[in-house]
Amino acid sequence: MTAQTAPENPNIGAIVTQEVERTITRAQRGIDVLLNREEPETGKTPRDVIYKRGTMQLYHYHATTDEVYRVPVVLVMSLISKAYILDLTPGFSFVEFLVNNGFDVYMIDWGIPRPEDKNLKLEDYTQDFIPACIEEVKKESGEPDVSVIGYCMGGLLAILYGGVHETTPMKNLVTIACPVDFDGMGLFKQWTDKRWFDVDRVVDSLGNIPSEMMYRSFEMLRPADRLVSYVRLWDNLWNDLYVKQYRLMNKWTSDQIPFPGEAFRQTTKELSWENKLIKGELELGGKKVDPKHITCPILNLSAQHDHIAPRDATKDVINIVGSEDKEDVMLKGGHVSLVAGPNAVLRLWPKVNEWLSERSV
Repeated sequence: MTAQTAPENPNIGAIVTQEVERTITRAQRGIDVLLNREEPETGKTPRDVIYKRGTMQLYHYHATTDEVYRVPVVLVMSLISKAYILDLTPGFSFVEFLVNNGFDVYMIDWGIPRPEDKNLKLEDYTQDFIPACIEEVKKESGEPDVSVIGYCMGGLLAILYGGVHETTPMKNLVTIACPVDFDGMGLFKQWTDKRWFDVDRVVDSLGNIPSEMMYRSFEMLRPADRLVSYVRLWDNLWNDLYVKQYRLMNKWTSDQIPFPGEAFRQTTKELSWENKLIKGELELGGKKVDPKHITCPILNLSAQHDHIAPRDATKDVINIVGSEDKEDVMLKGGHVSLVAGPNAVLRLWPKVNEWLSERSV
């Protein structure tokens, strides 16, 4: 009897070739990533600047559809993050998505605070800047009311704005990853505990809180994330789309801005230490903040795995307002992937479009 050899698997050659090609691509891309070559472009959706004050700019993004919803949308950004997270890149831009779905969109971009901006307080944003921007939107659009979408601290600013005024032009409010109960801020609250964190000394010494300090504090909430992200990047360096998304997210997360000193002092003392908003004890500029003044429809969106604004900090948004039409939704994702990237494209963006379209006529 003669020995027979097993038939050769016709796919082995293809598999080996594929893995060799991927390894070569990983090596080439790895060098590019390490050297920061091919810096990704962001904020590409066409816009007009219709109002400026100091570092703040108000953008207008025109709807691209023949039929446009009556109520314009105003995006309010956080004080410590650059606004292009909402206009990341074509195909992964929340702003682009909104204008392509018939919304007339405006954005408040706070810019990078200057040393002289260290004296800006929360009341400057909620009783001056936001109202002024909304008045400009009303003039530009010719409409009497607006829908406000606030991301992270931008959502908090929108609630403070609505809570300090008995009436506002807000027809709808969407809050995304918006902390209101600072007892739910987890490790971040512990690290700013008054027993060992001297906020007065920090602000008096530094003025504006450096972006590096804010970035490192958020990074320390999940110290293994950077290593895990590098491992995932290496596994996917052959994937053009993955590398592009990594570059975009990495650029934004490491591109933070300083926190205006007095606003940081207030946030630490009044919100983080005393949790006055959730207790109904917060005052800004001598005026009581009462979120019950907010009676417009409200949609609160939070992320299941958000380590910056955990679910425990965001879930009570709908409980502190006076609205009857209110909805609270928790989606899969983290603080950034909730609003930007493939996860957002499939989950948050369609939800906002569906909810807002019914209330924007």
